[in-house]
Amino acid sequence: MRKYFGTDGIRRIANTELTPELVYKVAKAGAYVLSKHTNHIPTILIGRDTRISGTLIESAMTAGFLSYGANVKLLGIIPTPAVAYLTKKMNADASVVISASHNTYEFNGIKFFSNKGMKISDELEEEIEQIMESGKLEELTAESHKIGVSEIENNYINEYANFVCNSFKDTIKKYNKNDFIVGIDTANGATYKVAEEIFKKLGIKYKIINNTPNGININHNCGSTHLEQIKQYVTENKLSLGIAYDGDGDRALAIDEKGNILDGDIILAIFSKYLKENNKLNKNTLVATVMSNLGLNKFAENNFIEFKQTKVGDRYVLEEMLKNGYNLGGEQSGHIILLDYNPTGDGIFTSLMLISIMLEKNILASELSGIIKIYPQVLVNAKVNSLKKMDYEKDEEIKQKIDELEKEFSNNGRILIRPSGTEPVVRVMIEGEDRQYIEKQAKSLADLIQNKCL
Repeated sequence: MRKYFGTDGIRRIANTELTPELVYKVAKAGAYVLSKHTNHIPTILIGRDTRISGTLIESAMTAGFLSYGANVKLLGIIPTPAVAYLTKKMNADASVVISASHNTYEFNGIKFFSNKGMKISDELEEEIEQIMESGKLEELTAESHKIGVSEIENNYINEYANFVCNSFKDTIKKYNKNDFIVGIDTANGATYKVAEEIFKKLGIKYKIINNTPNGININHNCGSTHLEQIKQYVTENKLSLGIAYDGDGDRALAIDEKGNILDGDIILAIFSKYLKENNKLNKNTLVATVMSNLGLNKFAENNFIEFKQTKVGDRYVLEEMLKNGYNLGGEQSGHIILLDYNPTGDGIFTSLMLISIMLEKNILASELSGIIKIYPQVLVNAKVNSLKKMDYEKDEEIKQKIDELEKEFSNNGRILIRPSGTEPVVRVMIEGEDRQYIEKQAKSLADLIQNKCL
């Protein structure tokens, strides 16, 4: 079991758990692992979101890279997908995003990207940990004349903005309407400035909220994990669509004109149907995770689309896509990968794809989402001791309860138990026809796991 890395990099409370000392070690070991096969001085990009701890982590990370002898380009506040795109575009050897994604401000995290703009594999993360624990970090210290240098590169984000705009400008220009207005919630996060710039450049009418970050309000009752504000904003202002990004901008969820949520499963259904109709869905296949709604599986079946499922985590979705040549995949959380454009989830790109489909088809969001039936799905988190996340698999009482529920829901739903890769919780998910009943069962099982595994 890995000591530092979870399902989405390293994520901990900044300055007490994710200390500058730990970050320095991770940076030094990461620079070695990600550039050891190059025969030149490595260049590494660093981007971050709006958290108050961002500059602290950035400073420690920069120090680790420079001490190894790598050069650093500091991109400042920038969405995760922009860093992924720029890593490949600028021929960098690697990159890092400093972010805790959808978590609250006190957390921060580290996500490494390879020179191909993709999150690094489990194997590379394990190798970084081995170097950190080997006692050999001192050997990775550059001689005095080979210490790296850092540069501030705030203008690189314009390259990303131009890439996004160029991908949609023809469709938007052709089908845009004066009465089409989008509400945008940037979660006081990394998209707070660039999203507005992109919408302006494309000529899409918009209203924007939660775009005044102060270091501690990122994801606070806003963004893709708290949709109440954008739902109310859309309905009160009679907007055509609402979009909510998460803190680092790699996810997007939508709200239709009636205030209903379009989650990642619904968005995947819309995209896969559109791509299939235009002969652009590679191998007629959609990739999602085991957490996707049962309705997505049935949608794919009814529309003669092959449906592949992976374990939870966008990296595993991407691995499946790369392995078999698929170009569309994602998660219920709104992390959508359109591999023809970028090898990571991209909230802004996802929202513009949805907008362009709506405009081209001249259809309301509520009508567009009617292609899929979503089954009631309840997710309850059982808070556990971080060292006991897997104990539920050994406890006889818990195992018996899970077996009973699996038999009960075998024909008209399903149950899924999954330890979180980033938090001290075990997630209990149940799908079925009766929401009230599955809520009761999910809470009962979560309480049992929590009591036994604290």
